[in-house]
Amino acid sequence: MNKGKLFILSGPSGSGKDTVLKQVLNKDKNVMLSISSITRQMREGEVAGEKYNFITREQFENMINNDLLLEYNVFVGNYYGTPKAPVEQALNNGTDVILEIDVNGAKQIREKMPDAISIFIMPPSFSELKNRLCGRGTESEEVINQRLNSALNEIKRANEYDYIVVNDLIENATANVISIIQSERLRLQRQKEIINEVLKNVESSNR
Repeated sequence: MNKGKLFILSGPSGSGKDTVLKQVLNKDKNVMLSISSITRQMREGEVAGEKYNFITREQFENMINNDLLLEYNVFVGNYYGTPKAPVEQALNNGTDVILEIDVNGAKQIREKMPDAISIFIMPPSFSELKNRLCGRGTESEEVINQRLNSALNEIKRANEYDYIVVNDLIENATANVISIIQSERLRLQRQKEIINEVLKNVESSNR
């Protein structure tokens, strides 16, 4: 059995990566979302275990000390990280896994798992990104400016990724991400088992 493939999905706030990811998971049932562990409080509308596992700071630091994380970061005083065991188990079982993480987490993953395929969701323009963030109407101008500065820093690192997907339309961006996933499944390295099986059958029939 072939091992699963690890995919990294990143993009700045306002790029629409959450929506793209949701669509990808709905359309491709053969890819699993990695659930992150975080130490912040659960927000309204969030469900434990759906996207995040909410744990204590002590539990998280225990995971760090015992090398149980593939990557982790601190944001606004809270830990965010990717548990190692569930990802490795899924990959060993032949299941493809997708991680939604920031550029710093992606760098850590690539260092540990260089075969991972990284995809960066890019807004069509910086002005469009600003319009999307302002259009939410839920954040102050100060917070929006902080997000824009953070987005600019992330976009500057987009050249670290294997693929760039411009999210002009959700449908197009989703289709492009799915195409990347399907193309990677067809790489020679992942098809060698099928090739060997066909050759084995030919040899058996010629005996």
